[in-house]
Amino acid sequence: MTLSTKQKQYLKGLAHHLNPVVMLGSNGLTEGVIAEIDNALNHHELIKVKISGADHETKQLIIDAIIRETHSHKVQTIGHILVLYKPSKEPLIQLPRK
Repeated sequence: MTLSTKQKQYLKGLAHHLNPVVMLGSNGLTEGVIAEIDNALNHHELIKVKISGADHETKQLIIDAIIRETHSHKVQTIGHILVLYKPSKEPLIQLPRK
């Protein structure tokens, strides 16, 4: 599944008021952090993750790893904040049609 521009815009609007639920610090990306992100995605479908203390290349590698390991979709990245979406078996969010 890929998200269309219209769907990403819709999800960005929903994510605007959200606070980051997971924050990566100096320990970087660990199995525990990935498990926490995956758990939050299963409960909320749409979350923000704060990735601090990493340069641009490292941050991109972390984002790619998170998306790969959680099977989620990147909605957007603003500064150190990553917005992720992962539909659940019983969707909480109704996406607009492509």
